[in-house]
Amino acid sequence: MEWLGKRLEEAGATLLALPQRGMGPQLRQVRWPETAQEKSENTRAGATISARLRAPAPSATEISRMDETYGWIGLIPQERVVLRRIVHARSLVSPLTGRHIYSWRKVGTLLGTDHRAIQRWHLDGLWVILDELQKLGKIAVDS
Repeated sequence: MEWLGKRLEEAGATLLALPQRGMGPQLRQVRWPETAQEKSENTRAGATISARLRAPAPSATEISRMDETYGWIGLIPQERVVLRRIVHARSLVSPLTGRHIYSWRKVGTLLGTDHRAIQRWHLDGLWVILDELQKLGKIAVDS
């Protein structure tokens, strides 16, 4: 059971590490490169160029593994869409910090219920996925 949770978190981190380029219209901006003199002036003045930290782009293997893992969420029946939402939300983990994007309490607030119920439903969702994977012969019965 624990491996399934880790695999979902790995998929969530991979999803969040994907580059955001190409996700809509791109603005074309022209900016001349900074000259050496400007760089030294900026450094002397204590100015820093704030670069947004980004996780390295995932490899093709990691993306394929993510696609397979997120396909498993589809094994939860459509009529149990709330379980799907909970499992998916809890899979989203920051690739830089390893922290969950949505805490138990935040998911509970979003769905209008107690965080302890969210934890139980998440576990139910994982069990559904495990049962379906066993039926499909993707994992051994003793997993």
